[in-house]
Amino acid sequence: MGLGEKLTDVLQAHELFFRGKDGGARADLTGADLSHADLSGVNLSGAILRNANLEGSDLRTARLPGADLSGARLRNTDLRNADMTEAILPGADLTGAQASGVEFFRCDLSNVRFERAHLRNVNLRGARVNGARFSGADMGVAILRETDLTGADLTGVDLSTALLPKGFSLPTAAKKSA
Repeated sequence: MGLGEKLTDVLQAHELFFRGKDGGARADLTGADLSHADLSGVNLSGAILRNANLEGSDLRTARLPGADLSGARLRNTDLRNADMTEAILPGADLTGAQASGVEFFRCDLSNVRFERAHLRNVNLRGARVNGARFSGADMGVAILRETDLTGADLTGVDLSTALLPKGFSLPTAAKKSA
């Protein structure tokens, strides 16, 4: 049985689990190699993907609320418009990811690497970003309200169009000179 067949079985069982049906089982893809897989639109709500390799995968419009992606490799992954509400991502690597329009509401993004990632129109409200590295990321129109940016590396990030937390002021060096 190839990985494709096994993955299909896991996803079908997870869909049953998600719907509370008999024969369902939470998807546990810990450490799985899913690099360059087409997972667009898939429902992985609450799935366990710790240390999984999703590098270069297509996860557009995927549903990942509450999924555990701790330490997952998501370099250059296409996550556009994915729902990652309350997902757990400490230490995940999203370097160069296409993540525009992603719902990161109340996510644990501590120590996540977002260097050179496309993060336009993302919702980071209530997300934990301590230790996250955003250098070189495109964060145009990002929603950062109710986000504690303490300890996040925002070096070279243009936040001029972002919705910033109340009372947050950009470091003088980060402001564009008139």
